[in-house]
Amino acid sequence: QVQLVESGGGLVQAGGSLRLSCAASGRTYSLYVMGWFRQAPGKEREFVAAISWTASNTYLVDSVKGRFTISKDNAMNTVYLEMNSLKPEDTAVYYCAGRRSDWSTSLGDGRMYDYWGQGTQVTVSA
Repeated sequence: QVQLVESGGGLVQAGGSLRLSCAASGRTYSLYVMGWFRQAPGKEREFVAAISWTASNTYLVDSVKGRFTISKDNAMNTVYLEMNSLKPEDTAVYYCAGRRSDWSTSLGDGRMYDYWGQGTQVTVSA
C-alpha cells in the first residue's frame, strides 16, 4: 500500500501563490506516475498535472501552464505543485494521486490512479 498526505492549501488573494506538497510513504517503489487533480464545488474532478516517479517527465493542462509547476523531491518522496498567479477559478479541493501504470496511458484519467490523498482546500478570493 501507498499513503499520500497533502498539505499546503489555504486562502489566498487572486494573483497570489501557494505550494502544495504530497508526501508519499509505504510501497512507493510501485509508483510510476504522480498526479494532481482538483474538484470545485458542484463540478467534476479535473486533472491538473502529472509527473513521473523519476521526475523525468511532467505534464500540465493548458489552463495552468505558465502559472503552475509540478516537481518532485526524489529523496523525500514528495511531489509539489507550485501555484502562481492564482485565480478565483482555481478554487477547489486539490488531491494528490499515485498510480502503478506507466506514463504512456491516460494521464488525466482518475480511474487509472490507485492511491489518493485526503485533499487540501485551496481558496482564491477575488
